[in-house]
Amino acid sequence: MKVVIIKYNAGNIMSVDYALQRLGIEAEVTGEKEKIRSADKVIFPGVGEASTTMHYLKKEGLDKLIVSLKQPVLGICLGMQLMCKHSEEGNTACLGIFDENVKLFVPRRGEENITKVPHMGWNSLHSYKSKLFDDLNDGDYVYFVHSFYAAAGIDTIAVSDYILPFSAALNKNNFYATQFHPEKSGPVGAQILKNFIEKC
Repeated sequence: MKVVIIKYNAGNIMSVDYALQRLGIEAEVTGEKEKIRSADKVIFPGVGEASTTMHYLKKEGLDKLIVSLKQPVLGICLGMQLMCKHSEEGNTACLGIFDENVKLFVPRRGEENITKVPHMGWNSLHSYKSKLFDDLNDGDYVYFVHSFYAAAGIDTIAVSDYILPFSAALNKNNFYATQFHPEKSGPVGAQILKNFIEKC
């Protein structure tokens, strides 16, 4: 099986590669269109800023390539947000795979606590609707680092809650995406990556 990690101007790519290596999966990190197009599975990770990243994807022609892919694709963190319709970060038109808008968390002051942005750390997952979460338990914890979120909607396949319920994961046709970082989420994240490679 040929697994490709899309190389572009975003961080965190190598940590995804290392996580796959721990599962015994050798992936190729590349920005070459033909290699991406011919892969069996494609992973679109990312840590960065939406508008500059979309500008880069358009400049390299990767925006049109990604939306044209027919094999299973997994977006991670910024990758998931860029697969949505629009992001408030830089008022950015995104890839439009998922019919969701990405919005900035608004900190909330309560009597007992003050929520902070970004949402950073471990949080639980609920309401699974995909084989991506096979062999997981409701309430399992994964690792998040994000200031922007996609609301829960028609393509939501897992929910988490920080300030408000939001999409922890999305799926539409062959496109899957997680707001959290499976590569940083210990055994739970490893199972999700394994499920994507073996079951999606």
